[in-house]
Order: sequence, then structure tokens, then C-alpha cells
Amino acid sequence: MAAGARQPEHCPQWAIRNGTVFAESGRCHFSGQPNLSIHPGAISRVAKRRETNIFSLSFLDIMSCGFGAVILVYITINHGTLSSGIQTDPERFAEVKKIEIEILAEQENQVILRNSLTLVDDAVLTTEQSIRDKLKAIEALTQQLLEAQSAQSLDTDGIEALKTALVKLQAERDTLTLSVAEAEGNDLRTMVGEGDRQYLTGLNLGGQHILVLLDVSGSMLDETLVNIIRRRNLPEAEQRASEKWQRGLRTVDWITANLPRDVQFQIIQFSTTARSALPETNGEWLQTSDTEALDASLAALQALTPGNGSNLHAAFTAAGALDPQPDNIFLITDGLPTQGATPAKASLVTAKDRLKLFQSAMSVVNLSIPINVILFPMEGDPIASPSYWRLAQITGGAFLSPARDWP
Repeated sequence: MAAGARQPEHCPQWAIRNGTVFAESGRCHFSGQPNLSIHPGAISRVAKRRETNIFSLSFLDIMSCGFGAVILVYITINHGTLSSGIQTDPERFAEVKKIEIEILAEQENQVILRNSLTLVDDAVLTTEQSIRDKLKAIEALTQQLLEAQSAQSLDTDGIEALKTALVKLQAERDTLTLSVAEAEGNDLRTMVGEGDRQYLTGLNLGGQHILVLLDVSGSMLDETLVNIIRRRNLPEAEQRASEKWQRGLRTVDWITANLPRDVQFQIIQFSTTARSALPETNGEWLQTSDTEALDASLAALQALTPGNGSNLHAAFTAAGALDPQPDNIFLITDGLPTQGATPAKASLVTAKDRLKLFQSAMSVVNLSIPINVILFPMEGDPIASPSYWRLAQITGGAFLSPARDWP
């Protein structure tokens, strides 16, 4: 307050001294001026200016932090949803579902066909048993007739009755034999596998001059290089018992069993060289009706032990030497060739070298002849499948990489 202000009757408890508010009993004093006093309202106004609303500041801080946390959570969830989403092509998905439905339909058709073939096989077996029973009855009647004629123990009517029964049984036998032949179709021989399994291969077995080329190289002993080397050191009988080699022989047996009747065939085996399964028939065609020649060819293959390298060039050259040319070729192999027209200079043949040897062999083959390739894949030869598939496609043949239990 200004000097000379009216002094209140009683001094307030709060006063200012040297710029500081303090409490004092008695009169109010100011520094150097004890008679100076301050009105209590002034002290109250100073105190009010210094008040701070702590609750308001804390509430704003909490609201700001909470709002920031909500924004952070929203951004995190939204980003995770976008980054982990999987884009699905509806057209591709529909196409996949269509293919799955077609596969299921084909599987059902195979089951129906397998059941039908089972019924046919059962009927054939029943008919064959009936034929055997009829033959036994014929033999018994014939024996009775001979005994009757020799002993003159029967009259003429009894003998004629036996003759009539014999003629009737012979007619039934001929009828049953014809029905069995019709059930077997055009197969040259009957080939029985395990169970009632049947296969649809898509191979065209037609033609007038059918050639089978069988790879008899050392790689036909097994599917892996380690096992091939191991089997080479075993006795020949154990080598011939190799599962992979037996699959190759069964494949030849299956093809020859399904050849048409009254056509010509030839089986050529090839490793480093190529020759007929029956050496005396090199360059000649054999008749499928000649069962002795067919059985002899298969027996010769059974006695053969796989060995040496694979020369596809020699196999195709031998095929071209046949007169007339084959009109259907079945190639049974397990990989690209390891030898060509000239002897290899290096002991190690790379995948690139094998592809070149394959291309060289294709230069001598008649591409107008359908070549059906049956491939038993081997370890370390990934180019074989596309190469032989391309060969089959160019020539109009078929490419087949069968299961281990086929045929």
C-alpha cells in the first residue's frame, strides 16, 4: 500500500517484510517502516493467483495417453491384417475344384471297370472248370464204350446211347472252348498278376511290324548308383533277381502277351551294342503265331545278366536295319544313353554329355514311326524324363513312367 495509508485497528496475522509474507503478533511492520501495513484482502489476492489445478492437468495427460494407445493398437491390428492376408484367385480355385471332381470321377470309373474285369475273370475260370469236367466225362464214356465193344456186354441200343452222349459232350466242350477264346480276346498269352489289378496304359499295341527295344545295361540293376555298384559285385544269379531288372522283363512279357494275332514282332536288347534276343534272328521279323520263337526270346532275356553302358544310337540303328521298317516301337529304358556312335574317350560321362548322346541317337531314328517310351527313372538323371517325353510327342507315341508294381 502507499505511504500514509490508514492504519487498521488491529494488525492482521499475515504481513510482508522485505518482500516476504510472514505471520507476526502485534503490529504489522515492513522493512525499515514499522508503521506500514497491508490490507488483508491484498494477501488473499496474492494467494489466489498462486493456486494450481493439479486434477485438470492429470486428467488431460491420461486422456492423451489413452487416445494414443488406442491409435497405436488400431494401426498395429490393421497392419497385421493387411500383411498376413492371402490373395485367392477365384478362377484358379474353381479350376482346381473341377480337376479334383474329374479325378474322383475317373477313380470311380476305374473301380467299376475293375469290378467288371473281375466278373469276367471269374466267368472264364468257371468255364474252364466246366471244360475240364466235360473232358473227364468224355474220357469216362469213351472208356465205357471201349469196354462195352470189347466185351460185347451191352446190346446195340446201349452202345448207340453211349455214342449219342459222347457226341453231345464233345459239342458242349467245343462251345465252352469257343466262349473262353472270345473272353480272352486277342491276347496271345494269358498273363496273371497279383490280385485283380488291371491297368489302363494308353499304349497303342497295334501295327503289323512291332519292335521292342530293351535296355540291358548295368543301370537296369537298381535305381540308385550306390546299389548298382553293389549289385555288380554279386553273383550273376542275384543280379538277375534284381527287382528293377525283373520289372523290365515283366514289361516285355506284358507287351508280347497283348500283341495282336498274326502280326510280326522282334525283340532287340541293347547295352554297348544291339542285337536280337535270339541272335540267329538278327534283322528278321518273327510271327506272333510262332509261340516257340516268342517263348525262346523271353527265355533268352531271362538268362541275360545286365551289364555295360547304354548305347541308344546302336539300338535305333538296329531298328532301321529291319526290313520292312517297324510301324510301332516300344522302348524300355531307365535313362539317357552313356555311349554313342564312337567309343567314349573319358570314363566319366556328365549329364550334358548324355544329352548330346541322346540327340545324336535321335538323328538316326525314323521320326515317322511311333515310339512308345516306358521309363524306369534312375537317380541322378533328371533330364531323362523330359527328353523321352519329347521323343514320344514328336513321333506320335506315348510316354509312360509306371509304378514299381507294374505290370
